[in-house]
Amino acid sequence: MLCSNLRSAVPHLLSRRLVGTATSRTAAVKRPEILSVSLAFEDPSAFRVKSLGELLRALGVFRLCSFPVLVNNCGKLMTAARTILGRRGFSLLLRPTVYAQFVAGENEMEISQSMGKISLLGLRPMLAVPIEEDLGESIGEKRYDDNMAAMLECVRMSHSNAWSKDPMMQLKITALLSPELCVKLTTLIAQQPYDLSLLVRAMDGEMVTFPGLEEKEAAHFLCGLQRLNKIAEASVNKVRVLVDAEYTYMNPALTLVTMALMKKFNKDGAWIWNTYQCYLKESGSLLLEALHLSQAEGFCLGVKLVRGAYMDKERKLAEKECRVDPIHPSWEETNKSYNGCLDVMLEAIAQKPDRYRIIVATHNEESVRRAAKRMEELGIEKDGGSVCFGQLLGMCDHVSLTLGEMNSFFLHVVQKSITNVDYCFSFDQQRKVILSTSRCHTAQWTTLSPTWCAGPRRTAPYCRAFAKKETC
Repeated sequence: MLCSNLRSAVPHLLSRRLVGTATSRTAAVKRPEILSVSLAFEDPSAFRVKSLGELLRALGVFRLCSFPVLVNNCGKLMTAARTILGRRGFSLLLRPTVYAQFVAGENEMEISQSMGKISLLGLRPMLAVPIEEDLGESIGEKRYDDNMAAMLECVRMSHSNAWSKDPMMQLKITALLSPELCVKLTTLIAQQPYDLSLLVRAMDGEMVTFPGLEEKEAAHFLCGLQRLNKIAEASVNKVRVLVDAEYTYMNPALTLVTMALMKKFNKDGAWIWNTYQCYLKESGSLLLEALHLSQAEGFCLGVKLVRGAYMDKERKLAEKECRVDPIHPSWEETNKSYNGCLDVMLEAIAQKPDRYRIIVATHNEESVRRAAKRMEELGIEKDGGSVCFGQLLGMCDHVSLTLGEMNSFFLHVVQKSITNVDYCFSFDQQRKVILSTSRCHTAQWTTLSPTWCAGPRRTAPYCRAFAKKETC
């Protein structure tokens, strides 16, 4: 791994508590507002900003998505629908339903309209172009350059519009660098870790030699690093860039590249962030390695904390290759991992809020409450910028709208063409868990009653949505 020399210290570090929390807790008690108590996700008034049409659309879309046969075969079904209905018919079917529920738009005007509405709700948009590759899908340098141009446009839109006082965007490295190379790099750095300075020099245009890579591979790696460098240069001091994690067989390479970007661009603030998938058994040790590497190299660390979205494929691949399953064996173990990583980051932030940042990316009510409670105990200001929350657009509105009142909540919104809207179904495992248990998005809604609301939008209906199970 990137910091293999830290492995021996991990067991001790996992149990280590960061010092200085007693004073923070005392200070937190003096605060007049108790955020964790005020997070009433079961309060239906959160939906007062939604129109009846929007509520009915959400109910219909999530009712369809609650059928596993539809979710598991969405790719085949959408291909068939395109063939039968044609481009125009497919657009007429998808645009007002699934597309409108999960996607911000496919051009700047549509996105700006969506962003404006989201901002009025107290939510802060986080724009993304959901492009990634897996093995066997490499598309060549020209397409990678096109992807870079789309991401630079994403940076421009995030910065130039008044959607957020501290804008964020996210990207996937395999949109700019071939997954085959990432897999090979993962193998190489497991044997002989690359020095981050080597990658930084390559980003600066210096001709360097990458141990273990053939000439053609090294040339492609250099091009990929320089593409990422251009995006980082365009975003630093303007837009925070969150780099997504992907599959375990390439994640070490993605982390290597991301840490090199941090070393170069995060000297005075966390502008480049990395993602940690807490459904992985090694997530805790990876996060601790990142914390210690940031201290050793002197850069600020930004963390996007998620549970993960590739569980089925990871487990099938592990079984096929006769290796240990990298995923936690149960939902409870994943929650324990998530909470442990969350505590580590919040305690680090309590000590040095100018050096560490986190986005608590979850649809889980209890995780949100836990984060809010720990922030209070540690004396972390809810609007200080070091801690924010994030969710997918249209996925869990009752949590999103409630958190919007905190003004530190980001809604992951996506720019995607209606002709390629597979993104809407790309988080199968996450969606299955949410839809099977969510208070807001299951078929077990007990009422949907238009109610006249006080306030600026007096005619806005809201829904009372209660399910028989706990929110996941």
